[in-house]
Amino acid sequence: MFRGLEHTAIASPDPKRLAEWYVKHLDFRINHTYDGNYFVRAADGSMLEIIPSVGERAPQQMKDPGIRHLAVTVDSFDAAVAELRKRQVSFLGEPFVNQGNHLVFFSDGDGNILHLIQRERPLP
Repeated sequence: MFRGLEHTAIASPDPKRLAEWYVKHLDFRINHTYDGNYFVRAADGSMLEIIPSVGERAPQQMKDPGIRHLAVTVDSFDAAVAELRKRQVSFLGEPFVNQGNHLVFFSDGDGNILHLIQRERPLP
């Protein structure tokens, strides 16, 4: 009956600009728009919906209540980190290894937290 998450929505003061950030920095593509909302799709088919926000946002801390981060899987961690550096992404720390998994946290164009991950072994 329940098949999974079709998309995750992010509210942004400028949805078009943020959608274009995902296109420019993570090679997503804008695959649908309506009424100022933008759907961006990753190569694996996962999607984000970027919608207009209302009001001001408090600075996001790593363990604030709510969604902590979006994890982006990569085939080659070192190559992906190098490419993000070339694309002038704002990293929140240095890459590290945790339980055999390679990770690095960074922010998108609105300050939402993401991280690259290359797992030693896929999750069960």
